Amino acid sequence: MCSMARILHADLDAFYASVEQRDRPELQGRRMAVGGGIILSASYEARRLGVRTAMTERQARRLCPDLEVVAPRMSAYSEASAAVFDVFRDISPSVEPLSIDEAFIDVTGLARLVGPDVEIAADLRARVAEEVGLPLSVGGGSTKFLAKVASAVAKPDGLLIVPAGEELAFLHPLPVGRLWGVGPVTEQRLADVGIHTVGEVAALDPEILRAKLGKAAGSHLAALAANRDPRPVEVGRRRRSIGSQHSFPAGSVDRAGAEQIVVEVADRVARRLREGGRLARTVTLRLRFGDFAAATRSRTLGEPTRLTDTILTTARSLLDEAWPLIEQRGLTKVGVAVSNLDGADAVQLPLPFPSADWDPVDGAVDQIRARFGVGAVTRATLAGRPVVEVPMLPDRPTDSPGEADLDR
Repeated sequence: MCSMARILHADLDAFYASVEQRDRPELQGRRMAVGGGIILSASYEARRLGVRTAMTERQARRLCPDLEVVAPRMSAYSEASAAVFDVFRDISPSVEPLSIDEAFIDVTGLARLVGPDVEIAADLRARVAEEVGLPLSVGGGSTKFLAKVASAVAKPDGLLIVPAGEELAFLHPLPVGRLWGVGPVTEQRLADVGIHTVGEVAALDPEILRAKLGKAAGSHLAALAANRDPRPVEVGRRRRSIGSQHSFPAGSVDRAGAEQIVVEVADRVARRLREGGRLARTVTLRLRFGDFAAATRSRTLGEPTRLTDTILTTARSLLDEAWPLIEQRGLTKVGVAVSNLDGADAVQLPLPFPSADWDPVDGAVDQIRARFGVGAVTRATLAGRPVVEVPMLPDRPTDSPGEADLDR
């Protein structure tokens, strides 16, 4: 009989802020954040006063008047991330990156070679602290979901391993908001029928849950409440989507400014698509309004593409469709993502060549940027705008709906 899976979820604490505090000792122990207009990451000293990621700097300073905000240094964060992932892969070959600062690590079968998973996790945290100088929270359990919840409960700079056989005893007393896909709106819907804990979700008739939240969302939450999550740790998994986004204070961007941002992020996404040798069929526009509610608009193309103009034209059209709603509610974030990805050689292109696969202008621009930097050539509409390169956002697991999916 095979042994139960043992999975760790490793998550760097307040990653950008922690890198800044590591590199600038005068910031250690202080209320500080990384950003510029929008907070990208806040130290735990600032978080205790309510400062959060995606908050405007003005809002953050109202909560924390002595907040020190420093500009982001993406190259430093990428370098730190690479060093941390070297440690992860030295511990176990089975590492599934989720983003620049977190990963799942399968340690099943390492007990005889290394020791129990709690010892492996403790060694992992100690090595990251010693070799990279950053705090790391680690959770562990029999499923990905359980490991991720455990690491969140352990934060900041903590360790929590849920022993085999004690999974439900750990999960069921937790607030229902710990379930993936449960945000404020879904949480209120559950509260309306007297559901406040994970255990109460597990005890509820699944049909009632599906009737309240929809078939897919109800089944999803019922499974998680019972710790049913069969997904293995996937090594070498290719991305399901590629995206980029830009955040800004509410009221600071008009229609022309929003269109400029769409050009900026669509151009970046198309370049990353070509760098990865991929084609995309679906273009998605992601919006966050002035009240911080989120919405998406998507369109699936007739042919897969990696052309900047095709992606940009589609994103602009989606922005046009959404603009009446934006005028009513304001705007604080614009993002563009492409999905339904495939390899560049997976599609037979129609005659005559070329088609949706390649544009010599895109190719020439990519070569110039590769040699001289991303700011060497840009579109006229973006002239004068600062060039900001940010790491790609992580994919959301397809079987783990986000708040927008459950509350749409």
